[in-house]
Amino acid sequence: MLGKRVEDLAKAVTDLLVRQKQITVGMPPNNEQTITAPLPENELRQLIHVAYGDDESTAMLTQELLVYLAMFIRTEPQLFLEMLRLRVGLIIQVMATELSRTLSCDGEEASEHLLNLSPFEMKNLLHHILSGKEFAINSAGRGNISIVSNKSTRYTKKSQIILEGQALQGTIDEAPIAEPDRQGQWLRRRRLDGALNRVPRDFYPRVWGVLEKCQGLVIQGKLLQQNLTQEMTSGELKFALAVETVLNSIPQPEYRQLVVEALMVLTLVVEYKAVNQLGGMITVEHLVHKANQIFLEDQMRCNGDATLCCAAGACGG
Repeated sequence: MLGKRVEDLAKAVTDLLVRQKQITVGMPPNNEQTITAPLPENELRQLIHVAYGDDESTAMLTQELLVYLAMFIRTEPQLFLEMLRLRVGLIIQVMATELSRTLSCDGEEASEHLLNLSPFEMKNLLHHILSGKEFAINSAGRGNISIVSNKSTRYTKKSQIILEGQALQGTIDEAPIAEPDRQGQWLRRRRLDGALNRVPRDFYPRVWGVLEKCQGLVIQGKLLQQNLTQEMTSGELKFALAVETVLNSIPQPEYRQLVVEALMVLTLVVEYKAVNQLGGMITVEHLVHKANQIFLEDQMRCNGDATLCCAAGACGG
């Protein structure tokens, strides 16, 4: 792959930027490079290769995904609603994680499968990740992967990864959801939304409203000060990017999403006028940890499923 070129890379990046989507390449927290303005093709390639070091395969995959993301934002802009920043390194990570889950293989094998996808299937998998479609597999093994969409319930669309040359044992509609998948579905959903930097509708203006009612919000040791509400309007992109930058200091996508959910709870407290003021500095992680503690105590009282691991300390909960 050394020296291979992806055509229209600069145009793809520009198409994303003009639609107010910032881009990062590389993996957080130490190797993420941000692209905030159009760059010449050679500079883009150099920046991407710096982000991934000696990993030429991932550098090339990043270029390919940027082209597909630009295609989707032109034809299906609704896929990018409430997403300010496209973190390509995390998108690659979550694509590999999804393959690992559906193919029941380890991370290294899943990465190999990902790098060996055809351009059509790579684009198809990326579309599934962006659109939130579910997909599963009925049989595992080596072979060429194809992703076929089909409706399974009235609530969600599911798709099927098929390993060509192997017979499937029934269909997705007939196969019950495995218990581990059901138990892990919220972790998976948070990991996906966190990797995509997707937030609820009107999230940033509502956080602005929370800042009006307290002295500041502390996230991952970084401070969002109340004076931001005097310097910027609630709907200003600059304010949204300030909040986004602090959230992106959280390296784990699923934990980032929990912090977003905790902030949404604070917005409801403000909007329903439960209190006149929220007080001084609010450390949002403390809210998440306290909520987890209350949940585990409740699970202990009712002998819930979490008593098997989290409440017993077996999983670090």
